Amino acid sequence: MTSKPDVDTPHPNPPHTGEGISVSSPPPRGEVGARSASGGGIARALTRLRYGLFAFAVLIVLPAAAPNALPPKPQAPDHSLNGLFAALARTSSEEDAKPIEQQIEELFLQSNSASVDLLMTRAAAALQAGDNATAKKLLYSVTDIAPAYAEGWHQRAKMEEAANDDTHALVSFQKTVTLNPREFEAQVELGDMLAEYGQKAAALASYRKALALDPHFEGLDKRVEKLAREVEGEKI
Repeated sequence: MTSKPDVDTPHPNPPHTGEGISVSSPPPRGEVGARSASGGGIARALTRLRYGLFAFAVLIVLPAAAPNALPPKPQAPDHSLNGLFAALARTSSEEDAKPIEQQIEELFLQSNSASVDLLMTRAAAALQAGDNATAKKLLYSVTDIAPAYAEGWHQRAKMEEAANDDTHALVSFQKTVTLNPREFEAQVELGDMLAEYGQKAAALASYRKALALDPHFEGLDKRVEKLAREVEGEKI
């Protein structure tokens, strides 16, 4: 039998020995695992950092955007006496002023006394019914019980003027505006009475006080203009 020549069995990982080529041995398994774990930790850290930066950016942007997110709530109307006078000063016509004047007069009528309010209600009913004698008694009772209540004097003054008792009406009108200088209606009524009796300078002063409070009181600007020419003459 012919014997086969000896043949070298190839090595499973033959070494490369070519010049200029450096071949490194593969790293141990433990080292590969450590590197993979390290890479995963870095990735997770970067992800957390991105989420953190995003949340921080949202916190910065939201406060700036919040004021514009919703329209501002409209302010509720101010129905206090000061608020109504401020609204009256902003009116542009007699028609605009009328409802505000009425609200102010309703506040002036409030006496903060149940007994006085009752007397005032009864007096108004008596005047409407034409029972002037009863109305007079009731209004005189009001000014006796509550002498510092301006509207008691005001209603008394109007009743006295209607009864042609101008002497007492003049005193009652003056008492009214002394107690309540913002009673523009009484200021005008006092001015009318003073003008009627020839006290034009005093009437003009009373008109101007009323006009400063109520710039669109019906017809008052014309009365002021006319009386000013009579008292102060034509402007040069």
